[in-house]
Amino acid sequence: MNLIIDIGNTRIKTALFEANELKHFFVFKTTDELHAANLFVKYPITHCIIGSVVNNLDSFIKVIQEKVKTILFTDKTPIPIKNLYESAHTLGSDRLAAAIGANTLFPNQNILVIDAGTCIKYNFVNNKNEYIGGSISPGLQMRYKALNFYTSRLPLLEVNEGFETLIGKNSNESILSGVQKGSIAEIKGIIEGYEEHYPDIKVILTGGDANFFEKPFKNRIFADSFLITKGLNAILNYNIK
Repeated sequence: MNLIIDIGNTRIKTALFEANELKHFFVFKTTDELHAANLFVKYPITHCIIGSVVNNLDSFIKVIQEKVKTILFTDKTPIPIKNLYESAHTLGSDRLAAAIGANTLFPNQNILVIDAGTCIKYNFVNNKNEYIGGSISPGLQMRYKALNFYTSRLPLLEVNEGFETLIGKNSNESILSGVQKGSIAEIKGIIEGYEEHYPDIKVILTGGDANFFEKPFKNRIFADSFLITKGLNAILNYNIK
């Protein structure tokens, strides 16, 4: 059984796979919380892969490596697609793992992966199974926090999934409209830009805010909340073979 650990900016997503089949999925706030779950006692784990976008994890990684054969996913790790990103050493593990997860689901196709989390990350894999790159912009919560932090009077708001107003009639509504409608418009524009160059492109949505964005794009996208863990599992299986 494979243990997949995806350490993001705000959460630690953990999954257990048998071959390519997802069996269990967990979300933890800290590495201590993950340790306390005793996954190695409860499940017959034989291999592990760790993907992380944060630093200072040496002690955590060492503990895992003492328990099971472990791969730390870096730019040096062999992967099942070709990485053409010019600065591969700066590419976030989550971006590449999401692209590989999408390629595993739809091989030999042009794919745009939209990972809506702390940041909104766009990643493109072409029909030659090559990762090209993409773009990064602030996520919903980051936009709300930025408006509050960099101004004197604007309040800190949170995502309101029921908000549909385009023209805000007060400050709160104006912020909600700007952040939420603006993010939707950004994603719409990015998708249309890719469609101009790749009319047959498959668009896949994942990430913590995927549920928010799925509704306005439900007829244009394929949503998969487990895309990054599926990608990391594909990388692990590729290295085991």
